[in-house]
Amino acid sequence: MPGRHQDWLRQAIKDLEHAEISVVAGDNEWACFAAHQAAEKAIKAVYQKIGAEAWGHSITELLTKLPGKKKPAQILDASKELDKHYIATRYPDFLSAGAPADYYTKKDAKRAIKDAETVLNFCKDILLS
Repeated sequence: MPGRHQDWLRQAIKDLEHAEISVVAGDNEWACFAAHQAAEKAIKAVYQKIGAEAWGHSITELLTKLPGKKKPAQILDASKELDKHYIATRYPDFLSAGAPADYYTKKDAKRAIKDAETVLNFCKDILLS
């Protein structure tokens, strides 16, 4: 079966676009989650291309376990920030009171998008080389 890394990358790009649309709509928690998804799918595209299996949703763990690739501190820092958005953005019981929408700001969303762009560009460099 041929690799599907291009499909994963295309979806990562679409998820990042969705994050940007969510900011405009004021859905900052969804922007953060979509940014996480964009980065996760981008790194999974890399795994697809090299024929390796990628399990889980931690971008940091996926990057750390990626064989043979140097991971600059900036990429790992961005991934750690994004990993914070995987659960907290979606589940009201993550915090003691309120819904995720009560806690996420436009500033959070813009930072998450920037972090996702950082990871996505790192992955694109690998995929397009």
